[in-house]
Amino acid sequence: LAEMDDANQLKDEGNKHFQAGEIDKAIECYTNAIKVCKDKTLLAVIYRNRSACFLKKESYANAASDASKAIDVDAADIKALYRRCQALEKLGKLDMAFKDVQRCATLEPKNKTFLETLRRLGAEIQAKLKTTFSTDSRVQNMFDILFDEEMDKDKKEKAANNLIVLSREDAGAERIFQNNGVPLLLNMIDTGKPEMIVAAVRTLSGMCTGHKARAMAIVNMVGVDKICSIMALDNEEIALATSNLFQCINDSLTGADTREYGKEAALVLDAAKDLKTILLALLEMIANKNVSGYGRDQALNLLSKNVPRTNKKNPDYSRTLFTIDHGLKKILKVCGQVPELPDQLPLTENSQMIASVLLNKLYDDLTCDPERDNFREICDQYIKSKIDPNNMDKTLHAVNTISGLLQGPFDVGNALVGHQGVMEMMVALCGSEREVDQMVAVEALIHSSTKMSRASFIITNGVSLLKDIYKKTTNEKIKIRALVGLCKLGSAGGDDYSLRQFAEGSTEKLAKQCRKWLCNPKIDAKTRKWAIEGLAYLTNDADVKDDFVEDELALKAMFDLAKSTDKTIIYAVACTLVNCTNSYEKKEILPELVQLAKFSKQHVPEQHPKDKKDFIEKRVKRLLKAGVISALAVMVKADSSILTDKTKEMLARVFLALSADPKDRGIIVAQGGGKALIPLALEGTDAGKGKACHALAKIAAVSNPTIAFPGERVYEVVRPLVSLLHTDKEGAQNYEALRGLTNLAAYSEKLRWSKIVKEKALPEIENLMFEENEKIRLAATECMCNLVTSKEVQERYLEDGNDKLKLLVLLCGEDDDKIQIAAAGALAMITAAQKKLCTKMTLVTVQWLEILQRLCLHSNPKIQHRGMVIVYNMLDSDNNELAKKLIESELLEILTVIGKAEDNPKRQDPIDAARTCLVKAMDLGLIKPFSTPS
Repeated sequence: LAEMDDANQLKDEGNKHFQAGEIDKAIECYTNAIKVCKDKTLLAVIYRNRSACFLKKESYANAASDASKAIDVDAADIKALYRRCQALEKLGKLDMAFKDVQRCATLEPKNKTFLETLRRLGAEIQAKLKTTFSTDSRVQNMFDILFDEEMDKDKKEKAANNLIVLSREDAGAERIFQNNGVPLLLNMIDTGKPEMIVAAVRTLSGMCTGHKARAMAIVNMVGVDKICSIMALDNEEIALATSNLFQCINDSLTGADTREYGKEAALVLDAAKDLKTILLALLEMIANKNVSGYGRDQALNLLSKNVPRTNKKNPDYSRTLFTIDHGLKKILKVCGQVPELPDQLPLTENSQMIASVLLNKLYDDLTCDPERDNFREICDQYIKSKIDPNNMDKTLHAVNTISGLLQGPFDVGNALVGHQGVMEMMVALCGSEREVDQMVAVEALIHSSTKMSRASFIITNGVSLLKDIYKKTTNEKIKIRALVGLCKLGSAGGDDYSLRQFAEGSTEKLAKQCRKWLCNPKIDAKTRKWAIEGLAYLTNDADVKDDFVEDELALKAMFDLAKSTDKTIIYAVACTLVNCTNSYEKKEILPELVQLAKFSKQHVPEQHPKDKKDFIEKRVKRLLKAGVISALAVMVKADSSILTDKTKEMLARVFLALSADPKDRGIIVAQGGGKALIPLALEGTDAGKGKACHALAKIAAVSNPTIAFPGERVYEVVRPLVSLLHTDKEGAQNYEALRGLTNLAAYSEKLRWSKIVKEKALPEIENLMFEENEKIRLAATECMCNLVTSKEVQERYLEDGNDKLKLLVLLCGEDDDKIQIAAAGALAMITAAQKKLCTKMTLVTVQWLEILQRLCLHSNPKIQHRGMVIVYNMLDSDNNELAKKLIESELLEILTVIGKAEDNPKRQDPIDAARTCLVKAMDLGLIKPFSTPS
């Protein structure tokens, strides 16, 4: 009986706590009561009461379990039933909750609460069932629309889009998969209609993304050969979509997509076999005649992206070795194709370039000499097998393959050129009657004559061979190529004005000729591209640059080519633009060394007068006027296999040169330059990323961010800017980045919060507030002023053990108006937001009062107003001692003088603020109201 009393007493105590709203104490009493209670009915009541507590605490699983224990004792316990119903509903178990409230309503048919809940849950369950079934019927419905011959085009497009969107969410993808979706998608592909094929392939991509088990199932249901045959179709959009499907499959099978997928992923799925099948199938496509040029490009691209290691620290490069064993000859075959001859593989303008890039990446991935020797050996054997004095076409193929290698792994190509018989063959081809022979030979000579070339033969004999061809031939195509070879051999001096291999003036003549060809629409694009190659070398000469930018037609012709489908031109255009804007790496020339060189009769590099600043600025303006930005925006979007890191760096250099003058940045934004810079800032060489980030900062500093970087892109700009804040970066980069961030921070709370603080910019900005350089110190302070409204920033100022607040107070005492405005603005906002900082401010430096008085007496009304606001915040900070101290100081006199002044529109803000401070001081009882003498 004693135990029964204890349990009862604890229960009553719990009830009292519950009524008083002390839920945790109530739970404690009920829990103790349960421990000592032996009586079943009482126990049920205690459980039921504790269940009510758990409901209040939103601990729904516990609430349901306690209620069940009460119901076990008495199945008709209506309170316990209703409590369990509420908990189950919150846990999403609608059907179980529905049963409980149904029993409540049976026991008390007139209870309004029960009837209302019953109706509500019934409707929710119906709706849930409806969506479950309707999605399935929706999937079916979409397929029905797509296969209906009579259906109008808009509806079909809508259905196809819905299918793609649905497949991108895991539940939707699973639903399509379960509803016989894969065979239906295959039927769509078999219709042969391009838009149906693209929609089906994109839907499959969605279904394969990040779900290993489903990706494997789809690969096996569709078959790798089938996917390859779709990619082989002669349609660029289909080839791209299918290439993306292969990439999604690859990422899911290799685990590059690391999303979490419940039980599915727990099945051990060995994807090695499928990955190998895909690799072999792609290699098979490369040299297959039935594959379109687009399909071939995508197969080469996929190999480029997925075979060589992206990170050399990864020890496994077996895919590279496998590709060399099973596919090197096939890639060489693509390089050797001569489109002008009959019976060649279908190619696009870009295929051979992409093949060269892939060869380079594979060769780079090898780790030891025997592997490199093997690579060279395969190339050597391949070339030898093609050289046939009695079959000119085969021999041409060999020479063209060498051209391809010279554009890829240069060492391999260079070694081949030096081999017995190869050079003689080129000489023979140069003298051939057939134009195609001359063309292939000249291109090979061009590619082998770079500064890296060790084949002295080229240097000594190349010039005379090319000059000969240039004079004799009447064919423009060959003339242009011979000219480029001469330019290339003649440009060894770089931008050094005095090292010119051609006689004075001839470079300008050659350039004029190149510009003429460039503007001639009758010449085919591939040949006009060579005219740009020529200019890429000739524009090392300042006279040539200057003439070229004056020739608006030639500029426009170059930009149009840069936007065409032939992307192999990008490198030459980028080189030309780097030369015209002088944005290449400059070598520092020390005056002492020049003196020394002259003294010892050494050669001294000279700068051309037209490479001085004002000439460069003029050239930049001409380029902008001719539409360079829209061309750059198109070039940036090219495939990564052609847009190499080196090219990206050059484009970034050009962008930075173009954005030098703030007045020009509006044009850059208007033509999409802001968007185009983001990818350049995120990947590429370190120098390239740095330049692109700097250009982004310049644009972000002076333009409305939402126009310059539309949509979500504005969030992508933050990281590149933050990367420029480090103290090891140049001062100009720090400064522009700070100004860009200041502008972004002023723009939206979300940018302040979500990005700038998250990207760990704060410590860097704080460091730069200590900078010697006044401009940087100001920019950092202004940036901080825009960030202090963010809670996280305020917390940093509240922390102990740092000088952040001290620095802000001392910056208010600087002599520079702008710094004072920024620092006092930040201090005014932060002391308004965090009252504790008002007291802390007085502890960080003994000069605080003097600085505050100087602010309040300042002749600049903006600074004076900020000072008054800080005083008001301190009076309002709930620290009476501090308020008293302020009013006992000279500040009272300052406030009184300013507050009693006549209204004055120029100084109204500080006058009003001073009056508000005086009123506050009266409210606090620190000063008496002004009594007028009676």
